[in-house]
Amino acid sequence: MKRSSGILMPISSLPSPHGIGTMGKAAYAFVDFLAEARQAWWQILPVGPTSYGDSPYQSFSAYAGNPYLVDPDMLIRDGLLTEEEVSAVDWGDDPACVDYAKIYENRIPLLRLAKERGWQRDAEKVAAFAEENRGWLADYALFMALKRHFGMVAWTEWPDEDIRLRKAAAVARYTKELAEDIDLFVYIQYLFFAQWQALRAYAHEKGIGIIGDLPIYVAMDSADVWADPNSFQLDEKNVPKEVAGVPPDYFSEDGQLWGNPLYDWDAMKRDGYGWWIRRIEGASHLYDILRIDHFRGFESYWAVPYGETTAKIGRWVKGPGMDLVGVLTGWFPNIQFIAEDLGYLTAEVRQLLADSGLPGMKVLEFAFDSREPSNYLPHTYTNHCVCYAGTHDNAPLMIWKDEAAKDDIAMAVQYLGLNDGEGFHWGVLRGGMSSVADLFVAQMQDYLGLGKGSRMNVPGILGGNWQWRMLPGQITPELTARIADMTRLYGRG
Repeated sequence: MKRSSGILMPISSLPSPHGIGTMGKAAYAFVDFLAEARQAWWQILPVGPTSYGDSPYQSFSAYAGNPYLVDPDMLIRDGLLTEEEVSAVDWGDDPACVDYAKIYENRIPLLRLAKERGWQRDAEKVAAFAEENRGWLADYALFMALKRHFGMVAWTEWPDEDIRLRKAAAVARYTKELAEDIDLFVYIQYLFFAQWQALRAYAHEKGIGIIGDLPIYVAMDSADVWADPNSFQLDEKNVPKEVAGVPPDYFSEDGQLWGNPLYDWDAMKRDGYGWWIRRIEGASHLYDILRIDHFRGFESYWAVPYGETTAKIGRWVKGPGMDLVGVLTGWFPNIQFIAEDLGYLTAEVRQLLADSGLPGMKVLEFAFDSREPSNYLPHTYTNHCVCYAGTHDNAPLMIWKDEAAKDDIAMAVQYLGLNDGEGFHWGVLRGGMSSVADLFVAQMQDYLGLGKGSRMNVPGILGGNWQWRMLPGQITPELTARIADMTRLYGRG
């Protein structure tokens, strides 16, 4: 990986007049900003359709795009919507915060109008898109149509057991009965990927690559599990035996009970990990670098008995290790991966990272533990790693400054030579930029120096997350120039 830097900025956090960031004008402006600031990478969060809790890590599909990110203004220019229809919608009254309830109520009806006008006009292109994505699109569209039919409850609660268990006769019957809604979700995906491909192409023209997150697990309430239950540890009624999480750690004294179904690694191995090969292939149509979330789960994973209310009770189970990682890196030699090797690390996890040849992560906010030496301190780095000031799961630097232990902040001040003249956040960013790590990434909130109200996610807490948005005008020419100067000074662009 070439020495470079990038900025972590979720698409949902971009400014827009439509309640949530989209792939429209502000996304193109952000690409321009990245290029002018001499950045090489735009890191985003997963872009799949979100479910209850609004987390991009709990998606209805590992392949589909989020309807919320489709830009209404581009649909107006395409003749699919009118300005009056879009402006009549109440998207919320706080431009700094996503109102997911209003987005949930209003986005799909608006996209339905677009589908009614474009379905016949775009029939040939939609058919080609559907054929190109036949491996997942039909299952996803039927799944979403069924969810709407059953009041959006999880598929495990659908009252018709035949379709819940995906029996062929029921699939055929509902495919016919729900054809209109199925077509709607196919068309929405057509719109999403048309806008995404245009944005990604523009980013490439500007010399910007996209770093995407690949959650290690998929949501239980997803088309992926409903359509292929044999790839997961489920019983004869498709109820999980154990679910995913992590034990008590830095983030939570109860651990984190994610609730995702666990993979049946033996079944996956029997077909050469085809499920994972297809998943990486799908992700390659979205991203240029894949950050594998919770990489340590490939070595061993925390299995929590189904029905537990916390992740305190569980057991470590051996994962596929290099058996899988070797398949992925061998099958996709042209895709770059980052291993998110945070959390409870053992000698076995460190060995897997070394055997994989993938760069791991160093988080500056974890570096300054005054109680014990840390391998996150920049002087301990080798080139082959990615340094983050903090991730989306961490507090932005100005919040961290106020919330972390005083001794830890004192150590950071001493180690990095932080001072009021430069600014606390700028000094920490300098520490990452100047490190030997091949890649340095910081949250946009950190370059903006934002504090209270700007945190994206507090792990283990349901509600109140994923809402932060940047305001129009917060990126200034002065800020852009300062980032560019620092990037040039430390040989990253």
